[in-house]
Amino acid sequence: PTMTFKQASMMAPEAPEATASTVPMSTMENSTEAAGPGESKEDMFTKLRDKFMNELNKIPLPPWALIAIAVVAGLLILTCCFCICKKCCCKKKKNKKEKGKGMKNAMNMKDMKSGNQDDDDAETGLTEGEGEEEEKEPENLGKLQFSLDYDFQANQLTVGILQAAELPALDMGGTSDPYVKVFLLPDKKKKYETKVQKKTLNPAFNETFTFKVPYQELGGKTLVMAIYDFDRFSKHDIIGEVKVPMNTVDLGQPIEEWRDLQSGEKEEPEKLGDICISLRYVPTAGKLTVCILEAKNLKKMDVGGLS
Repeated sequence: PTMTFKQASMMAPEAPEATASTVPMSTMENSTEAAGPGESKEDMFTKLRDKFMNELNKIPLPPWALIAIAVVAGLLILTCCFCICKKCCCKKKKNKKEKGKGMKNAMNMKDMKSGNQDDDDAETGLTEGEGEEEEKEPENLGKLQFSLDYDFQANQLTVGILQAAELPALDMGGTSDPYVKVFLLPDKKKKYETKVQKKTLNPAFNETFTFKVPYQELGGKTLVMAIYDFDRFSKHDIIGEVKVPMNTVDLGQPIEEWRDLQSGEKEEPEKLGDICISLRYVPTAGKLTVCILEAKNLKKMDVGGLS
C-alpha cells in the first residue's frame, strides 16, 4: 500500500506538465489555419495563369494562329453588338414615325373639324381664289368685223369679211401680214381665203364668200373665220378665230357686227408625202437649177390605192 501511494504521488505532478505541453500545440494549429487562406488569394492569379498557359501549350497550334482566332472572335462579338444596337435604334425610329403619323392624323382630323365649323370662311376663301384668277386679264388678240346674209330662195349664205383691228404683232418689224380663212364646220373641204394685207395690224379686207347650204342643214353647222399671219418661208401662224354657231343666229335679216378673236386651234397639216430636190444657183449667170430626185410616201389617189 505504501508503494502505491508513492506511485500515485509520483504520477500526480506529471499532469500539469502534460497540460502545459498541449497548449502551445493548439496555438500553432490555429496559426497555420489562419495563414492558409491568405496564401491562396495571393497565388490565385498565378495559378490561373499557369493553368491557362498549360492548356495553351497542350493545343497543337502556333501562337499566331491562336491570336488570329482571338481577333476573329472579338470581331464577331463586336458585330453582334453593333447589329443589336442598330435594331434597337430602328425600332425607336419606327416608333417615333408612327407617333408622328398619329399626330399628323390627329391634326388633320382637327383641321377637318375646324373646316366643317368654318364653312363660311372656306366659301370666302374660294371666292378670293376665283377673284385672283379673274384678275388675270385674257390675252388681247384683236377683233374682227364680219357680215352674214342668207338668201332663202337660192339657199345661199353670204359671208362678208370686212376688217380687223388691234391685231398682235407677229413679225420682227412689229407688224403682221394677216389674211382670213373662212369655212363651215364640220365640213372643212371647202375653204375660202382673203388676200394678204401686208405689214398692218388693222387690215381692211372687204371681201365676200358664198356657201351653198340648204336652210334645214344650216342649223347644224358652225361658221369659222380664222385670221393667220402669212410667212413666206415658214408655216403660217394663227392669230385668232371667231366661231359662230349658225343655230344661234337670226338670219331673217342681214347681220353686221364686231367680235373678239379667241385663241384658235393649230391645224395639223395633212401628210401628203416627201420629195427630195437639189438646188444650184450660179450668181454670175443669175441661173437657178432645180433637180427633182425622188418622192416617197405619197398620198393614195387612185381606187387601187396607188397614184
